[in-house]
Amino acid sequence: MRRFFTSKIRLFAAARGFCVAAPGLALAFALFGGPAPAQQAAPARISHAIAMHGEPALGPDFDHLPYANPDAPKGGVLHLGAMGAFDNLNPYGVNAGSTALGLTGPVYESLMARSYDEPFTLYGLIAQTVETNDERSFVTFRLNPAARFSDGAPVTAKDVLFTFNLLKSRGRPQQRAAYSLVKSIDSPDDHTVHYDLAGADDRELPLILALMPVLPAHALSEKRFSEEGLAVPLGSGPYRVAEVKPGEKLVLRRDPNYWAKDLPVMRGLYNFDEVDIDYSRDDNSLFEAFKAGLIDYREEDQPHRWIEGYDFSARRDGRVVVESLPLGGPKGMQGFAFNTRRAIFADPQLREALAMMFDFEWINANLYSNLYTRTKSFFDESELSSSGRPASAAERALLAPYPRAVRDEIMEGRWAPPRSDGGGRDRELPRRALQLAETAGWRLHDGALSRDGKALAFEILVANRDQERLALNYAGQLRRIGVEARVREVDEVQYQRRRQRFDFDMIVGLWQASASPGNEQRMRWGGDSAEQEASYNLAGAKSPAIDAMIAALQGARSKEDFLTAARALDRVLLSGFYVVPLFHRTDQWVAYWRRIAHPKALPHYGQPLFGDVLESFWRVPEQPLLERPKTPAKYFRQSG
Repeated sequence: MRRFFTSKIRLFAAARGFCVAAPGLALAFALFGGPAPAQQAAPARISHAIAMHGEPALGPDFDHLPYANPDAPKGGVLHLGAMGAFDNLNPYGVNAGSTALGLTGPVYESLMARSYDEPFTLYGLIAQTVETNDERSFVTFRLNPAARFSDGAPVTAKDVLFTFNLLKSRGRPQQRAAYSLVKSIDSPDDHTVHYDLAGADDRELPLILALMPVLPAHALSEKRFSEEGLAVPLGSGPYRVAEVKPGEKLVLRRDPNYWAKDLPVMRGLYNFDEVDIDYSRDDNSLFEAFKAGLIDYREEDQPHRWIEGYDFSARRDGRVVVESLPLGGPKGMQGFAFNTRRAIFADPQLREALAMMFDFEWINANLYSNLYTRTKSFFDESELSSSGRPASAAERALLAPYPRAVRDEIMEGRWAPPRSDGGGRDRELPRRALQLAETAGWRLHDGALSRDGKALAFEILVANRDQERLALNYAGQLRRIGVEARVREVDEVQYQRRRQRFDFDMIVGLWQASASPGNEQRMRWGGDSAEQEASYNLAGAKSPAIDAMIAALQGARSKEDFLTAARALDRVLLSGFYVVPLFHRTDQWVAYWRRIAHPKALPHYGQPLFGDVLESFWRVPEQPLLERPKTPAKYFRQSG
């Protein structure tokens, strides 16, 4: 189910939110022109929820999330298919490799849970309440006394402290970087955890801590966490891992004693008794398995198949539903990432020249039935995007200390990826690309783009045939200006290992965008993350301007300041030409058998809409369970 444009890499801060305390007396002093004394600062507030900007949409007495059906029936088995393989059941370790789907959320729970109907708001889960002040110099979580791990052991402050210290030292780079900002952590009692955040200067940090998973201190050691990647995990979520066939199959089974089943944030979600996820390295096999009824649900990412492939009997007679659902929120960036750690990619002018040779118009027409839109921003189709917007006075002031960080046409909002004539042999773009390459010291000599007698050649690392097809087309265009780009396909496990070690020249990257970007930008683009193994700074970006824009994003107190920082960051990233922008869809293409159903209301934010295990779906009671063949190997073959 995760194919070309769906990354398996789970960024820790993929969801965010915070509740701003009322300014109180400090505002009154400000209105009368006098400074507010420190002792009159806005008081801390205890709340059921926390939002990054503004107030939570749902009050403390809310019954369920807007996109959940509280009356959804429980029961049945959900059959899913996943593209690729997995070699790990630990989504949080630094050497996690390729992690199986369906663990974060269904098995491991965090202190608070995100509402995907809001840009970044979290509601109580393991943590019953959250307390912080307007400066966000501390955050205190009070745990729900009912919280239990699936073995029946209570979830206590000891588990939170254990998890924090473990992930701070052994977790993913993005976790280690965020947790290192915490001054101290303590637990006054078994159900209270207090973080001192003084000096962190990161207004998002309380939300990042709220999204921390809680691991069992009584059942997990540092050694096991680091070394036993396929050990069956113990969590507090609605499902347990019931069966594991490494690389082939994962079975989740409902915990009959799940402690949070009646909490408002969980009501109507996780409705299946069992979720079976079968893996295959052949997407055609997965599609045939779906047509045969062996898989209940499918996300499609092949335009030709979407247009022509779903004309089969079950679709025609109504047993299969096909829907094109709007994807709300900003569209992230997908593209070929230049590894600027390589000397050949050090010059942004050369990177721009190479990016100019990607012929989107021909590719979209001939490979994708003109169903895609060229991506022109890291926050495309949203108010966060700089595209088409001249920089405001506030943006220019923010960018003023870095006068060469943003190109003029990008500052003015006029830049867009170059367009070809769509014929596949455009003459103008190669001419412009060679002119740019010459300014970087590269010249066409004997049919090769060379500098100092060395021809420009590099490798494009890909993980599957869809990426390979796209990379081969791009490589063919690059040959027109004398550049030799070799395309190398490797299996999923090797791909992830090489990605984590930055062992590539160019790679396909996906930077999903949320409506409230923040902490995760440090791990994607911050200078400190450039050499941190397993970070998602694929390009190796190191720029004081980027770091400053990320800091402004994290420190924004108002929505206006937040938009200013986001657009300024977008301009700096676009000016660096770290990525060859690819394209995106405005809709999510899904198909499913009528034996399952989802609510009419869809979350405004969230990508994909339904998550790894279709959290909001349920099995239609009157539909009999499908009897699956005993040997479905012809569909789920592992050769590829």
